[in-house]
Amino acid sequence: MAKLKDVAKLANVSIATASRILNNDQTLSVTKETREAVLNAAEELHYAVKQKNSKIVFAIILWYSIDEELSDPYYLSLRKGVENFLKAHQVAVKRIFSDDINMFNALEDVSGIICLGKFSIEYIYRLKNVCDNLILLDMDLHPCTETCIVLDFESAVKQVVSYFHSSKIKKAGFLGGIEYIDGKPYNDPRRLYFEKYCQEFGIDYQNYIQESQFTREGGYQMMTNLILSHQVPEAIFAASDRIAIGALRALHDHHFHVPQDISIVGFDNIESTNFTVPPLTTVHAPAYEMGYLGAQLLYNSILNNEILPAMRIQLPCYFIERESSKQLNKS
Repeated sequence: MAKLKDVAKLANVSIATASRILNNDQTLSVTKETREAVLNAAEELHYAVKQKNSKIVFAIILWYSIDEELSDPYYLSLRKGVENFLKAHQVAVKRIFSDDINMFNALEDVSGIICLGKFSIEYIYRLKNVCDNLILLDMDLHPCTETCIVLDFESAVKQVVSYFHSSKIKKAGFLGGIEYIDGKPYNDPRRLYFEKYCQEFGIDYQNYIQESQFTREGGYQMMTNLILSHQVPEAIFAASDRIAIGALRALHDHHFHVPQDISIVGFDNIESTNFTVPPLTTVHAPAYEMGYLGAQLLYNSILNNEILPAMRIQLPCYFIERESSKQLNKS
């Protein structure tokens, strides 16, 4: 099945030019020869221009298995944002998990692909060979070769460390998770920015870094490791709320009081953070909004018979203070 890029290549024009000519864009200034070259290429390749009222089918590809997603409110919220937009616009959806068999066969008739999570460059190239219209959510590319929407981790972590500094905290720890792409670890920018801003604010952190999994069990084990090694700082920043909830339980089991003995700050703002004891201070990550925006961008590009350009969209996060952290300026 011919793709827009094939038409553009045969006619020796850009993809954007081919798209505008095929959609009869009268504002486009090109020669008669160029316009005819594109139309002839489309005819030769049997390229069918999608009409706005034609059937649109999206594929949502999740890098988690279905069991893993059910235990992770962040990615569940991300997918809901995508699906709620598509439902409102009557777009058919194929939901594909990383452990699905023969997944590439299911992609042959899709209009666009939305990837949720972390994927290898090789995997992304394979998807592009199936469908030109693709967007990546929660996946940062360097260099940026596709449309991707990510969170502003640097600003978010700076808010956390600045909060510790304002609370007169001298020692702070980081509990993180390690994610893998094709067996290779994916470096979490939250740890990098945590170290950067601890150095900037003069906060001791070197002896209080732990990394395991983005789970409650991982948080429990990492916090227990610090307790048993007698390396308990004044504050902890957890890279996810699930890690923070596990750390809260470990502190409780070892008779620490939060926030009197140690402050805890999570990340994501999942619903259960309002019901922990004490309620968890956290950073709100707009997962639902990311999913909704990603679906909207891809949908609009398909309606206009265009290919999304390579670009990086960054969404802001914001700090939510609750009872698990010390109050500002508390000595």
